[in-house]
Amino acid sequence: MNTHEEKLSLLTEMIAFAKIDGQVHEREYQFLTIVAKQLRVDKDIFESLFNQPADKVVIKSEHQRILQFYRLALLMQADGILHDNEQVAIREMGINMGLSPFAMKSVLVEMQRSPTGMIDPDMLLALFRAQQN
Repeated sequence: MNTHEEKLSLLTEMIAFAKIDGQVHEREYQFLTIVAKQLRVDKDIFESLFNQPADKVVIKSEHQRILQFYRLALLMQADGILHDNEQVAIREMGINMGLSPFAMKSVLVEMQRSPTGMIDPDMLLALFRAQQN
């Protein structure tokens, strides 16, 4: 992740995704806060994104798009409730990012199988690489 604008765009996308079910659950908010800290976005700026979304920046790197999809998948599971509209939205967002629908489905299945809801980064990349062949 290079620019400040890209970081704010990613957080804006995640916040919008968290709001899909009508509210941002406390666990979703905590997850978003962790991501903001990892991206080194100041707390005040992060908080302002809930009311004033940043401009959308297209992610050029496939690796970064895969990582963003995974962040969204983790966020989707953060509140412990899997809403139908979240599943539809994450697939649409992934397709809009240019990701393989089959790879996305494989990632979501593996995450559901995992006791922690997380998958190894190497497996994540392997699932997307498998769809390229």
